[in-house]
Amino acid sequence: MTATDDPLSLLGDLIAKAKKAGAEAADAVHFSSIGLSHAQRLGQPERLEREESHDIGLRVMLGRRQAIVSSTDTAADSLDELVERALAMAKVVPDDPYCGLAAPDELAKTVPDIDILDSDEPAPEVLIERARVCEEAARAVSGVTNSEGAEASWSRVEIALVTSNGFAQGYARSGHSVGVSVIAGEGLGMESDYEFASAVYGRELDDPAKVGRRAGERAVKRLGAKKPPTRRLPVVYDPRVSNSMLRHLAGAISGPSIARGTSFLKDKLDQQIFAPGITVVDDPHRPHGLASKPFDGEGLANRRMNIVEQGRLTTWILDLSSARQLGLTSTGHAARGTSSPPSPSTSNLYMEPGTLTPEQLIGEIDEGFYITGMMGMGINGVTGDYSRGASGFRIEKGELTVPISEATVAGNLKEMFLKLTPANDLVFKYAVNAPTLRIDGMMLAGN
Repeated sequence: MTATDDPLSLLGDLIAKAKKAGAEAADAVHFSSIGLSHAQRLGQPERLEREESHDIGLRVMLGRRQAIVSSTDTAADSLDELVERALAMAKVVPDDPYCGLAAPDELAKTVPDIDILDSDEPAPEVLIERARVCEEAARAVSGVTNSEGAEASWSRVEIALVTSNGFAQGYARSGHSVGVSVIAGEGLGMESDYEFASAVYGRELDDPAKVGRRAGERAVKRLGAKKPPTRRLPVVYDPRVSNSMLRHLAGAISGPSIARGTSFLKDKLDQQIFAPGITVVDDPHRPHGLASKPFDGEGLANRRMNIVEQGRLTTWILDLSSARQLGLTSTGHAARGTSSPPSPSTSNLYMEPGTLTPEQLIGEIDEGFYITGMMGMGINGVTGDYSRGASGFRIEKGELTVPISEATVAGNLKEMFLKLTPANDLVFKYAVNAPTLRIDGMMLAGN
């Protein structure tokens, strides 16, 4: 057995070394991953890779100073050097009045079983077949003329955290995915599109043939795309881009942004930021969730929370440091890597579905824009001003008609949130999910 076969013991020994060498407090994380992936293009294999890695990160504290070091070498002499480097750095860095471990009574007492590990590792032949079927289905769609390739992958990640004040736990998670990107049309009229699927369990992964067909059909539907006229109109976000609204929300209510005063929502806690009836949930314990985890990156218990309830903003997203800056308590949202201190992040974030079907949301629009793709990040986090490149389809008399490209949609997120209406088609496909969303009064710029 190597040291990395028992990461909790490895981290426990590392913490003991740090304490003996003079650290007042310390924590350490260990990430162990195995990945297998296959890529092909036009039926020919391009890559079959298996990757294994081990990473370790140590954070030490001397008073109000902290330092973080990382390594991929877990040999005993390398760990000794890791401790020496961390302490040497901690002696010269500036004070951080908000750093520090959790109080012992804040640490998670139990670790729930959230069922995020598929114990079956697929054979390479399984991934090869998934990619083959996916690409063939996409290329079989009439109008598809070329392929940018298909890929199937599997991964298993084990995460362990040990702190000098008594926390020592770990968990493992798995992931399967398959996807393809294809091109439709010829010459200057070519258009491309993609589709992918991911799941914790291989048996829950979408049929690769269906994934491929969706990619092919989407590429063909984009043929003949034109720039739209410039005007103000209703905009509808397809579910594969509607989650961007929640990503903007998460960034605006992140503790560091609030503490710095650089968020357009900094004064909106306990106030209405969406229409009544809209609820946004963060659920780290969702079974089979793509971003589920049983505890946060500082060893605190995490739980399902309504970030927005009936349109009202209920909380910030906090780790220990940002919570201390704001005079609050952590919400259990700390995320952690091996080379940087913890920072707040959401897990399985989603907007609960509304009552109208997507067809009903679109059906009453005389002229609008249905967005299926977005690019660029023209978001001003301080003011909420919003401007992003977009593509999709024109809505005319309640129907999707000609494809649109090279468009820009603009507005202000504070106003957009209040005008937002969700459909009833929520599907858990990503770590952040939202149903089809309609926002009235957006500015569309094209010709």
